[in-house]
Amino acid sequence: MIPLSSSVVSGVALSKIDGEVKMLLMKRVKGGFWCHVAGSIEQGETGIDAIVRELKEETQIDVLNLYNAQYLEQFYEASVNVIQLIPVFVVMCPPQQEVVLNEEHTEYKWCSLEEALELAPFPNQHAVFKHVWSYFVEKPVNALYRVDIS
Repeated sequence: MIPLSSSVVSGVALSKIDGEVKMLLMKRVKGGFWCHVAGSIEQGETGIDAIVRELKEETQIDVLNLYNAQYLEQFYEASVNVIQLIPVFVVMCPPQQEVVLNEEHTEYKWCSLEEALELAPFPNQHAVFKHVWSYFVEKPVNALYRVDIS
């Protein structure tokens, strides 16, 4: 048997950078690969609490406009024999969003979809980025996806 875990959340930050919508990718210290924001849900937190906290911790971005991406990342984590089910959120940032990384990442880049697909190594990341781009960049954002963070 392979247990399921849903103790992690992830988020894709979007911002207009020099007039073009871009998504934030960061290079992880652990593993050395490019990724979006992700982290564990702590005791007593909801998934929404966790993604708001993780974005602040990893990037110093204050989340004002949060959306449920209507997508679950899923992958098998061989080292612990667990299938991870990860709800994805989208953070709509103001133009020219500043980023201050914590110790978990060495660098960041605001990317077009094509750049993100080149940098990120995992097929599941590619699926997330394509989904987010399709529903949050190429189409008007559906108001039903908005998450109340008050």
